[in-house]
Amino acid sequence: MLALLVAQNIAFYVIAALIVFGALRVVTCKNLVHAALWLVMVLAGVAAQYILLAAEFVAVTQVLVYLGAIVVLFLFGIMLTRAKTGTDLDLDHSAAKKVGAGAIGVLLLAVMGYALWDEYRGEEIGDLAVQRTAQVSDSIFSTYLLPFEVISVLLLAALIGAIVLARRD
Repeated sequence: MLALLVAQNIAFYVIAALIVFGALRVVTCKNLVHAALWLVMVLAGVAAQYILLAAEFVAVTQVLVYLGAIVVLFLFGIMLTRAKTGTDLDLDHSAAKKVGAGAIGVLLLAVMGYALWDEYRGEEIGDLAVQRTAQVSDSIFSTYLLPFEVISVLLLAALIGAIVLARRD
């Protein structure tokens, strides 16, 4: 049993390191298509973390929605905007912008950390309510049905708009 826990911890840290490396490559890559492919690695790593947490439904949803739809949408957007697909040497990676971006990242981490600490202060992880897949689906298709459908229509309108813009040329 102890060996299994050690193996899970090692897998967690290896996958986390790959996610962080991929995320850094997404924001530092000078090629848009390569950045999208690094994003695929990051999102696949997140799905792998969900599998380690025994949240298979969320992992499959991560793969279907983000890897299957969002990355395709990004690549479709890159193709529609006729962005340079090769390396763009004109991108500005000055030190001042890197320091500013790092400061904003640390500030965001501090705000989110404080929000989590303030919300769950003094609670044990085992005390938090665990929702099963049936509860999530019941919530989506009862309580949150209207927002779910509105988002579906919004995404359909965006897709139709992209097709109209692409056909205009």
